[in-house]
Amino acid sequence: MKEPFEKPKAHRPVLTENDTFSFLCHSRVSCFTTCCRNTDMYLYPYDIVRLKTRLGISSEAFLEKHTTVYIRDNPYFPHVMLKMSDSKDKACPFLQADGCAVYEDRPFSCRAYPLERAVARYGDRGGRDVCYFIARHDYCKGHEEKKEWTVSSWMANQELADYNAMNDLWVDIDTLFRSNPWGEKGLESPAVKMAFMACYNVDKLRTFVFDTSFLTRMTVPQVRIDQIRSNDAALMVFGFDWVRFFLTNSGPLKKP
Repeated sequence: MKEPFEKPKAHRPVLTENDTFSFLCHSRVSCFTTCCRNTDMYLYPYDIVRLKTRLGISSEAFLEKHTTVYIRDNPYFPHVMLKMSDSKDKACPFLQADGCAVYEDRPFSCRAYPLERAVARYGDRGGRDVCYFIARHDYCKGHEEKKEWTVSSWMANQELADYNAMNDLWVDIDTLFRSNPWGEKGLESPAVKMAFMACYNVDKLRTFVFDTSFLTRMTVPQVRIDQIRSNDAALMVFGFDWVRFFLTNSGPLKKP
């Protein structure tokens, strides 16, 4: 059975990929970079992979310097949030006078706005229905611009395909966490730390996979070993599979 989409409010019609909307953000709109200040921003695992690579630092260093961890809407697993600067306006740490210093690798939430993507999962084979909404903030003047997009042309322009694919995989894992797979220990379970590392800290995960006996205890095809040795995104997906295996004994990973 399909999980129904949340019924949209009257001013938030459901859009498909061929529907159109008007929006443009540029340095001449009066609200330019307002959205980069004093904001709560979730970071998805793929956001961290892209940002830490852009900055040339380890995922451990990125997590320590640029994030905070909170229990938000999921009581059984922490969310990672971008840490704002200590300036009076609490600006994003990557905001410069002329705009975003990491624009090509900006997080999903920045990249997708004003588009919001909703996924309804159904069946046991990964079936999904997808629809879209337009988010509006009162301060944002980009909605008054005349540039017209289809949903699909906006996603292509903002290079969202990889982010959508990776975030869909993450949502499946996040859904697993929401079932409290830790049992009575809850967040005190040592498995929570393992899962957090596997999802958010690819450099530490690489050490765990390659510098311990891990590969002697699991059956991993050589082609995948070669991929995860040097490709952070592939390693992140491997981490998701590892989480699914040790929590539910399911998924593509197997023991010998």
